[in-house]
Amino acid sequence: MVEKILKGNGLYWGWLSLLLMIMGAGAVSYLVQFNYGLGATGMSRDVTWGIYISQFTFLVGVAAGGLMLVLPYYLHDYKSFGRITILGEFMAIAAIVMCLMFIIADLGQPMRATNVLLHPSPRSMLFYDMIVLNGYLFLNVLCGAVVLVSEYKGIKYPNWIKPFIYLSIPWAISIHTVTAFLYSGLAGRHFWLTAVLAPRFLASAFAAGPALLLIIALIMERTAGFDVGRTAKNKLVTIIGYAAILNFFLLGCEIFTGYYSNMPGHMHTLDYLFFGLVDHSTGIMHNNLVPFMRAFVVMGFAGIALLFISRKAKSDAMLGTACVLIFVAFWIDKGLGLVLGGFVPSPMEHVVEYVPTVVEIGVALGVWATGFFVLTLLYKLVVVVKRRSEDLLEIN
Repeated sequence: MVEKILKGNGLYWGWLSLLLMIMGAGAVSYLVQFNYGLGATGMSRDVTWGIYISQFTFLVGVAAGGLMLVLPYYLHDYKSFGRITILGEFMAIAAIVMCLMFIIADLGQPMRATNVLLHPSPRSMLFYDMIVLNGYLFLNVLCGAVVLVSEYKGIKYPNWIKPFIYLSIPWAISIHTVTAFLYSGLAGRHFWLTAVLAPRFLASAFAAGPALLLIIALIMERTAGFDVGRTAKNKLVTIIGYAAILNFFLLGCEIFTGYYSNMPGHMHTLDYLFFGLVDHSTGIMHNNLVPFMRAFVVMGFAGIALLFISRKAKSDAMLGTACVLIFVAFWIDKGLGLVLGGFVPSPMEHVVEYVPTVVEIGVALGVWATGFFVLTLLYKLVVVVKRRSEDLLEIN
């Protein structure tokens, strides 16, 4: 079955070649960082988490978004998700692989990752983050492989895998909850010190993850003739739309609490993100993220509106555009604003902005390319197995 990934048309091999080139550029960038150290990045004493951790945070949500497919299909027997659920499980695998790669990149020296195993600290949220991330990767690899191999053989997946499938449902929630606790447990960073951070993370995850899945499904329909079905698309539109609305509601709660209660720690960060903030020690206005955050609001609301319009119009082009808008909007919100904005102002009330270096961008692009490379190979297997399974049904 695995040998099927070595067969494909020119578009398939061209896409893989492009990803391999980007991965190569990322490897060169990482070698530069490995030899020089984290001084090759834009991080500093005041901004200790940069683009690596921000991408990790966003991708944990993409991985958790697969829950919106696994739960209806396996727990509620929603048959319309039959062709797309395995895509969600494999997307989670690629997302977790990227998460782990971003963590290694952020550590500077990769051997530091072994400290979590050699010197475990149950009082540290990083210890639990290591457990939930690797556990979720194991569950998705195991469940996805067993289900796919069973379908390839033309049989139903064995009953012994069901407990692992059911376990993956709460585990999906745990990976993003624990990630949120990494932030909200830092008392010195007021912007993250909020009880609704975990719900915000989950709401954005349940919008961004399925949105990316729908984008890929639409591409696969055009390039590989793999149609997930109109019913599945419409149901995902509902999930994405309401999750996106919930995310904006929770953001509105943060804005109300900060400004109505006159909380400086919240107000200053929100000012920096949406309007710009003056460093009172220098008198300089800092507003690097303002264009991005305003774009996040516009793209988010436009994507939600277009999402529901596309369902009524039954337009896949409009649906794809809406999903792109929502995915990019929440990437800006969580991948830029939430993490990077949380460092402004510093505990000493200074404004220190972060700008990623060429090395960091190269490494980040290399990691994203690796994730899409893994995803492409896995989805190639899915298409082959699904077609073979359907052919067997027609014969019988």
